[in-house]
Amino acid sequence: MLLIDRDFKRGGERFAIPSQGEVEGKLAVMEIVSIACLREVLRSKDEMAIAKLRRKVLRTLREECSSMKLTSEDEIAAAEYALQVFNAALSEARRH
Repeated sequence: MLLIDRDFKRGGERFAIPSQGEVEGKLAVMEIVSIACLREVLRSKDEMAIAKLRRKVLRTLREECSSMKLTSEDEIAAAEYALQVFNAALSEARRH
């Protein structure tokens, strides 16, 4: 069952094993929300705002990679992938 409340519970309730449908559902929700938000932001013609968003994505990614203790090679690969996804989203948003 998709419940955000469970993520904040303690003990066994928090660590219940999700079904494949629940995992796929959560991924679909994240993708849909992300795409909807990105489309609105990336339709902007303000190149400075887009550059600022790109920098924020990379900065947040670096912080996350650091907390996960990824190697520098993995961090670089993640940043390159993030930029590819960002640029693809930008192209798609501007096409519509």
